[in-house]
Amino acid sequence: MTPEKARELRDEVRDGKTRKRPAAFVPQPGTRKHRELRFDHRHPEHVDEARKLLSGLEGMEIDAGLAPYSLSIWYEISDYSLEGLEAALVRQGFHLDNSLYSKVMRTVVYFCEETQMRNMRVPERLIKKSHEVYSKAWEHHPHGDHDDTPPELRQDR
Repeated sequence: MTPEKARELRDEVRDGKTRKRPAAFVPQPGTRKHRELRFDHRHPEHVDEARKLLSGLEGMEIDAGLAPYSLSIWYEISDYSLEGLEAALVRQGFHLDNSLYSKVMRTVVYFCEETQMRNMRVPERLIKKSHEVYSKAWEHHPHGDHDDTPPELRQDR
């Protein structure tokens, strides 16, 4: 396959619009994620069933996957996570691809999405404010030649 053919397949025109497809398992800035659900090749019927099931979810875009027996999905991580979607599909009786590659990629994506969500919930630190906090802490912290002995007991007589 030539690079031009690969780009053509990636940027395939659907419904009159060109859809640029980033790879499903590469770093994606922002909260809109493109992932690929891979199903066990022994259960090809699960792909269409999962497409019907997932198409009912609000804010979820679904398309045929690039790999056989797969679906490409787009979602906001504030609404869904790959771990949650896959767990729900498994509870419904779907069989996902359990190759070593798929397991490793799933684990990496789970970790990345969880970390991004945790970072989104943490309030942003203001660098100028943190300097003030550390300055005040330094003022109240005993340092140097600080002596707790009252002055009247420190004088030589």
